[in-house]
Amino acid sequence: MISDIDEKIIQTVLEGDVNAFEVLVTKYEKTVYNLALRMTGNAEDAADMTQETFFKAFRSLKSYRGESRFSVWLYRICSNVCLDLLRSKSRKPHSSLTAENDEGEEAELEIPDGAQGPEEQLLSSLTRDAIQRGLDSLPAEQKEILLLREISGLSYEEISLATGLELGTVKTRIFRARKRLCAFLIDDGNIPEKYASVKNREVKQRE
Repeated sequence: MISDIDEKIIQTVLEGDVNAFEVLVTKYEKTVYNLALRMTGNAEDAADMTQETFFKAFRSLKSYRGESRFSVWLYRICSNVCLDLLRSKSRKPHSSLTAENDEGEEAELEIPDGAQGPEEQLLSSLTRDAIQRGLDSLPAEQKEILLLREISGLSYEEISLATGLELGTVKTRIFRARKRLCAFLIDDGNIPEKYASVKNREVKQRE
């Protein structure tokens, strides 16, 4: 699954040309930074975690077997270092819905619209603060996976590879994360309860 270009660069690094690793850093640093920013909610922490991600990736490059895309492997490292930081600070993960675009400027992001019905359409038009508070209300393990799915755009299979979780566990956590987020936003007044599905209301009532 590894790309031919990445494979050649990695092989070059492993053969002793450590400077070649900068090519991978340049290629992936923006996506790694954006994921770190949304997980930490702090630009300074995100920059530090981006650097830590690539440092760990470089040290562990020999262990990379190419069983998943190199970017997926980086996402897993990034998620782990961010979660370690958040635990060490004894605070809940905080979500930022801004990201650096191709021009190097910060731009707001929205959770993608699945175009599957009125609930998803409403989610796409919610205010940034409401979504941020909803994401911050999720357990860390659910938030991590939801970000990988909705923001980074990874498939269920890629998330499974990136996190080391069984595919069924990934699907379950994403399902629960979406339902908890919807329940939070209903309570917060950002989704009229009449638009929520029966299943969403049932989850809300159980919690």
